[in-house]
Amino acid sequence: MRPSTNGKAVLIALALATVLTGAGSCDVSSTPGSAQGTSGPTAGSGGGGGAASLNGLTVAAAASMSGYSREKFTHWISQGNGCDTRDVVLKRDGKSVKATADCKITAGSWHSPYDDKNLTDPQDLDIDHMVPLAAAWRSGAAKWTDDQRKDFANDLTRPQLFAVSLQSNRSKGDQDPSTWKPPNHAFWCTYATDWVTVKAYYKLSVTQAEKTALADMLATC
Repeated sequence: MRPSTNGKAVLIALALATVLTGAGSCDVSSTPGSAQGTSGPTAGSGGGGGAASLNGLTVAAAASMSGYSREKFTHWISQGNGCDTRDVVLKRDGKSVKATADCKITAGSWHSPYDDKNLTDPQDLDIDHMVPLAAAWRSGAAKWTDDQRKDFANDLTRPQLFAVSLQSNRSKGDQDPSTWKPPNHAFWCTYATDWVTVKAYYKLSVTQAEKTALADMLATC
């Protein structure tokens, strides 16, 4: 017995509904990175991804410091509303942060991840460049334009800027992980992952000693 015309219509309608439902579910899951966050000192994505990115970095001897000066990396530029880059990082990394109308930070509480210290006086904090300006110069930034160096020195998107204690920042100076690591060992995984993330994004090289030190730190993840 042949199916009626009405029966065929029902079957066609059911098939179309199935196709449309499937297409809708694909659209929802096709947006890359929709559940990922990148701000703050805990931006590290873990040892697996960090190790993979580390292996993708170019290994090269440190270049000469000839011609270097911090002034070639214009930093703490205006970010609007009276705030400069330093102010923005202090607001982002702190809790209950208070500021004047012209964005002078007057109070708040901060945790310095490098040495695991809690601080309440903004004058006790420095804004650290994860990859120091001089370290970037030695690994490729000497060839950049002034605008590229300015972008690097004020990068609020990558894990490059952190509010940390004066002591830890000045102890670090312009050293890479082969000669300086955070005294807070619990932060080594994030520190190494963030260092690799910045160097990979900016296509900066690493020395062999630096790569070995980073691999050791990523092993703690």
